[in-house]
Amino acid sequence: MSKNLIKEVSKFYNKSGWKIKNNITTDANLFEDLRENSENYIKHCRLRINKYIPKKGKDILDFASGPIQYKEYLSYSKNFKFRHCVDFSKDAIRLAKKKLKSSGKYYHKNFFKIKFKKNFFDCSISLHTIYHIHKNDQKKAIIKLLDITKINSPVIVVYSNPDTLINKFKNIIRYQSNKKQKIYFFCHSIDWWQQFEDIADVKLYPWRSFSSQHQKIIFPNNVLGRFMFRVIIYCEEKFSKFFINNFQYYLIVLKKKSS
Repeated sequence: MSKNLIKEVSKFYNKSGWKIKNNITTDANLFEDLRENSENYIKHCRLRINKYIPKKGKDILDFASGPIQYKEYLSYSKNFKFRHCVDFSKDAIRLAKKKLKSSGKYYHKNFFKIKFKKNFFDCSISLHTIYHIHKNDQKKAIIKLLDITKINSPVIVVYSNPDTLINKFKNIIRYQSNKKQKIYFFCHSIDWWQQFEDIADVKLYPWRSFSSQHQKIIFPNNVLGRFMFRVIIYCEEKFSKFFINNFQYYLIVLKKKSS
């Protein structure tokens, strides 16, 4: 990861990203849909990750853990002795310590410079992190995650699809957003993940269909909106391949093969 990008991400999350006002972080205010109608859907999406986390283990890695700001995030390490939190932000690590206490291990460092043992973790997770790494270094991050995670143990990544139906529609009408991007963001196409198939079993699953920005536009904050979210949950599970290929966020579960 380039030094400039490290500084860009680190500056945002050390300066304001994890600051709390009215029990809500700046990050959540900027990037999450906090409306009442979406609450159950968003919780459902966060808890989906538990399907792919082992039921028991000693060490789980949380790459770019943040402050573990949602209670659903705490559930990821409930069956592990230690949760290893890596993050650029001092605020994130400080807040994570308050929640995990002695069951956490903490690294306020550049992930690429931490010397973890090979085949050490029983599971590794990385939510909304890889696409904030420079596009040329994202492969390096995945390789390292596989390297330090045990054979046939999951590396679970939440990633964003650049080729959504909404983005295709925007391209057709040549829509340009005036919204300034606060931190670096680059998503490779879905077939980018095929390069890891020689060293890992790679499977994709739907995670969440819309960005918070689009979700707020499409789903009204009322009974109809809640019903629409229930329909989306059903469709994501019934037509998973279609939602992976055409909607916003998806899960990648990689399990390293024996050499």
